[in-house]
This record gives sequence, C-alpha cells and structure tokens, in this order.
Amino acid sequence: MNLQVTRKDSKNNKISDILYNEVFTSGIESKSLKREYKKNISMEEAIRKSKAMIEALPYIQSFKGKVVVVKFGGSAMVNIKTFQSILQDVVFMKTVGMRPIIVYGGGPHISSEMEKRGKKPLFIHGYRVTDEETLKIAIDVLINQIGKLIINQINAMGAKGVCVWDKKKSPIKAKKLICDGEYKTGANDLGYVGELTGIECERFDNLCESDNIIIVPPIAEGDGDENFNVNADNVASFIASSLKAEKLVFISNTHGISTDPSEPESFKSTLHEDEVNALIESNIISGGMLPKAKACISALRNGVRKAHIIDGNIPHSLLLEIFTDKGIGTQIIV
Repeated sequence: MNLQVTRKDSKNNKISDILYNEVFTSGIESKSLKREYKKNISMEEAIRKSKAMIEALPYIQSFKGKVVVVKFGGSAMVNIKTFQSILQDVVFMKTVGMRPIIVYGGGPHISSEMEKRGKKPLFIHGYRVTDEETLKIAIDVLINQIGKLIINQINAMGAKGVCVWDKKKSPIKAKKLICDGEYKTGANDLGYVGELTGIECERFDNLCESDNIIIVPPIAEGDGDENFNVNADNVASFIASSLKAEKLVFISNTHGISTDPSEPESFKSTLHEDEVNALIESNIISGGMLPKAKACISALRNGVRKAHIIDGNIPHSLLLEIFTDKGIGTQIIV
C-alpha cells in the first residue's frame, strides 16, 4: 500500500507543503500492512465481526436515504490514519445508502499559507479578519488544496467526491457579518467574513441523488460577485438544518463533552439540550467546544434529529458512533 502522492507544479493542482508534511507523515510501512492482511483470523474473531455487522443492520436500515452532515477541521488532517479513517467511514455510509455531506475547515493551513506569503493572521473575537488578499488565500487553500485532497482520497476509495464550489459559485449564501453590541465599532470590521442567509437545497438534493459524496468548503456567496469566509461549524449546522438531516456529527480531538473539568474522563454518552445549555452557562463548555455545542443546539432546534461530537483519533469513530448500540462520543438530543 503506497501512500505517496505525485506533486504537480501547476498552481491549480498544488497541494501545500503543510498538507504533505502533516497529512502524509505516517509510521505505516507497506510490508507490515501486507503481512497483516495475510494473517488468518480465528473463529472467535470471525464471530465477533459477524456480531458487529448484525448490530449495525437496524441502523443501516433506519438511516438508508437519510442525510448525515459530517464536519471536521484541520486537526483531523494532521495524521494520515485519522484522515483516511474518517473518509473510509464516510464512503461506507454512502455505500450502504446514506447521504453523507462533508463540511471541512482548514484554519491552521490558511494561517500557514498566509505566513508563507508574508501576511500575518489577525483574529477579532475569534473571527479571522479577512481582507481581499486573505480571502484569495483562504479560497486557494480550501478549494485547490484541501478540497482536491479530500476528493482524490474519496475517489481512490471507490466512491465519487464532488465539491459544491463551482466556478466561484457556492450554493450556500451569506451577507457581511456585522459585529453587534459592544463589538460594533469601525475598528472591528472583519472584512469578507460572512453570516449565512440561505442555501440552494435543490443543488444538494441533485448531487446526493447522483451518487456523490458532497464536500463543502466554508466559503459562501454574497448578493453580488463577492464571496465570504464563514465559520465551518456554522456552515455544518446551517446545512444540516436546511436539509433536515438525520444527524450532524462534529469530529473533534476529544471524546465528547466533559461535564466536570477536574475529571478528564467525565464524558457523557448522551446529553439533552437543556443539560448542554446548563454546561454552557456554567462555563464548563468553553473554548473550541463552545461553537460546536452551540451549532449542535441550533441544528436540533431546527429539525435535525440528533447531533454528535466524537473523537476522530479513535479509528472509525464515525461508524462506532452511528452503527453501534453504545456509541463512542457524546450524542445531543432534544
């Protein structure tokens, strides 16, 4: 199994060095993999695997034809095993009749590319200040680099990936984000940062029906010719809500939502939205988990059946969360 990728000099086909250095850094050796595949499994192992398939059957039947939105960020792309495990799970979901949609971010990669081009990243209230040059860099990284990488990997797994971004057009719409309240000052102009306003549901439906795995970069189209950089968590929640998805899944680098900061293992397998709101109000949910938790609540209030936060570092965590009785992360319900 060869994980090497051929680099091209064409600007439109280049993959940034950070993706090569991080995504394709792996301790996997092809010889050891081949030896592993040749090993005979015991009868007990075969029975265990068959039981897992039977356990998954009612979930496969229940979720057939249903939309599931999966969001992951740059942290899921720093290890080839994690990255490929997530995409393999998504391909499996598509193969058994589900309609997975991938929303992806790339903040660290955008910042790295900005620095390579001599531009210092600037954030205000958690938002990346996005002038015209920064927007061009973000689009280049998200579409021409990360997006193509995801599609190539999906295609190599026997499925078909397609990006909703087409000829500088996006089926998700936005307007300029204006900071409210105490943040509403001229000094806090975020530039081309957008607030979501609409979605072309028909385009998503048509792509799903065409047997594609849809990938969505967090770039939205404005009323004119401008585009906007949008928070990827909000994009995932907005799409899931608009398409009335069965599930919204956030892939994180933690096991889920912790209910006690002093106890690292205090993760809950299921939380009601009222419990999540209480954890937010008490500042137990904070930092990078806060926007994910809020995005989950927003989606649930707008028709999404369940929302999940899982650890992408656990092999095949998507399948374990969706197709097993116990799950592996935190599911949020209403």
